[in-house]
Amino acid sequence: MSPKGFVFDFSDKCIIVTGGNRGIGYAFSRAMAQAGARVAIIYRSSKDAPEIAEKLSKEFDVKIKAYQCNVSDAEKTTETFSTIDKELGPVTGLIANAGVSVVKPALELNSEDFQQVFNVNVLGVFNSAQAAAKLWVHSKRGGSIVITSSMSSQIINQVAPNKALTQVFYNSSKGAVSNLAKGLAAEWAQYNIRVNTVSPGYVNTDQTAHMDKKIREHQASNLPLGRFAEPHEMAGQAILLLSDHGSYMTGAEYFVDGGQLVW
Repeated sequence: MSPKGFVFDFSDKCIIVTGGNRGIGYAFSRAMAQAGARVAIIYRSSKDAPEIAEKLSKEFDVKIKAYQCNVSDAEKTTETFSTIDKELGPVTGLIANAGVSVVKPALELNSEDFQQVFNVNVLGVFNSAQAAAKLWVHSKRGGSIVITSSMSSQIINQVAPNKALTQVFYNSSKGAVSNLAKGLAAEWAQYNIRVNTVSPGYVNTDQTAHMDKKIREHQASNLPLGRFAEPHEMAGQAILLLSDHGSYMTGAEYFVDGGQLVW
């Protein structure tokens, strides 16, 4: 008996999730596994990533494996994706999720800070997208890429009324990666490769949990929904974009921000 209703069945899909072992990335990995996908979790240095992959695999009875890779290294990224395609594939989708921030006043930022943020948030995303696209162009089978950007691609976050959260490299990197997605979508549509961006708002993660309580309260109070999101609330849009139901969606940025951008 076939299931009723609107179903997302990923049992024939293999999804790569960079930074998929923590925070929003973990929520993506979990959602893909719950939908039945084989999942490759890319991590840089977290020692618990293989253990997390194993636990998810047992919970949802799907193949999940963690692969160590610095996505800022293009050659290593291409090699790793090729290995995944052979071991878990064929790869059908990518969530390019890895991201970092440096919070400092702009007058104190330096070139090392720039390299740290842009190497991961922009170059790492590009390397991941390119590695996936090479698989699909070579095999002529197409695929879907979801890039995690941020509502900070459009706004400057505040810590108090008219007082900026000092992270200009992060904000500008997210603006860059949102436009990068549009460019890749335009170039790769001919290969049946779709590229979209999911841009979260304020989300409860380990990173935001360490923020000053007054800042969190100020940010939440200015949201129409009045609260931070939970990581799993970011996953629905990504699932749609990676699914066959999203077959006519490309080159767009989808904000999952609790209504922040209505103001």
